[in-house]
Amino acid sequence: MHFVFMGVSGSGKTTVAEGVAKQLGLPFAEADDFHPQANIDRMAVGTPLTDQDRWPWLRKLAGWIAEHDALGESTAMACSALKHSYRDVLRQGAPGVHFLHMHGSFEVVWARIDARQDHFMPPALLESQFETLEPLGPDEPGREFDIRDDAGTLTGQALEYVERRLRSARTPHAGD
Repeated sequence: MHFVFMGVSGSGKTTVAEGVAKQLGLPFAEADDFHPQANIDRMAVGTPLTDQDRWPWLRKLAGWIAEHDALGESTAMACSALKHSYRDVLRQGAPGVHFLHMHGSFEVVWARIDARQDHFMPPALLESQFETLEPLGPDEPGREFDIRDDAGTLTGQALEYVERRLRSARTPHAGD
């Protein structure tokens, strides 16, 4: 199974994903590390990425999921995955991709981003991310998490979600 921790920049997706991956010993990917330099440069000057900028990046992420799936490994990934169509690309990597949406209000996320010093994305892009964000659809396995909770609480909630999914995948069903 593969778990994509999603949400806008500043939502805590990386912190929670890293915590869960570390506690469960899962391979972890930070999607930002897969961006080509041109995408990073665009975002650094406040230019939102277009879908055309994102497709190769998303395919690369789906490839990372596929590589680990071929090895029989479950994974954790932090990725904005803002649109349903982006999540569809990620799901092409393997069956069993779940989305853990770190969700909160613009004001809560803005305060977090405004306080950050170590990220290439300026706060001005947050508004465009909220405009792009599409909630999980009924065909997308996953759950929404309220980021008003602190990082420790969110990590615990996400860990419980992931462990439950991993256990159910390992447990033979009656009649199998």
